[in-house]
Amino acid sequence: MGFTIGISRGIRDIRSGSRRRRSSDGTAVAEYTGLWGWDVVPGVRAAAGTCSCGRADCEAPGAHPLDLAPVIRAGAPLDEVTGIWSEFPGASVMLPVGRAFDVLEVAEPAGRHALARLERMGLPVGPVAATPDGRAQFFVAPGAAAGLPELLYRMGWDDPGALDLRGLGPGTHITAPPSDRGGLGPVRWLRFPALDSASRPPEARLLLGTLAYVAHRSGA
Repeated sequence: MGFTIGISRGIRDIRSGSRRRRSSDGTAVAEYTGLWGWDVVPGVRAAAGTCSCGRADCEAPGAHPLDLAPVIRAGAPLDEVTGIWSEFPGASVMLPVGRAFDVLEVAEPAGRHALARLERMGLPVGPVAATPDGRAQFFVAPGAAAGLPELLYRMGWDDPGALDLRGLGPGTHITAPPSDRGGLGPVRWLRFPALDSASRPPEARLLLGTLAYVAHRSGA
């Protein structure tokens, strides 16, 4: 993934320490860029429904990147990662979607049910996050969001819009654990990243049948 042995050792030291205490956002950034191969962007915070960006008409309070914030690239040296992040105290951890992964999102209860079914069937599953507003976010291979309507139609879902299932792709960002999302509380992992699934998330078609079925049953 582009990081050196020295950097990976440094991150292992960070991870070892995080087992003894709750990980800080800075620790998470180092793991995301160095271990999982994801870009990271510093994001806004929200309190009492007001976004730290200061815009009264903000469309995503507490859940978007800071204006003019730099992208911390995957594989950046550990010192660079920690140095950049220290310039944005209190920032939330935002992951750009559409580069290393796309996201399939459903209601959290449906997501938990689908995750259990997928694991029982032995299907490949990537990281899965849960947001404090009750959504489950499945990481899948890039390109899924653009092809989602057609793929659902091919699977027999004549009205994909009726499903509580959406795809997130290029141009969007998600808030990553352990950051707070929109002042509602922290995002958490339902299924933690692993080296194989983070760097090579599964194709959407492998999960979509189960996700659509469970989302449909939950909605019904």
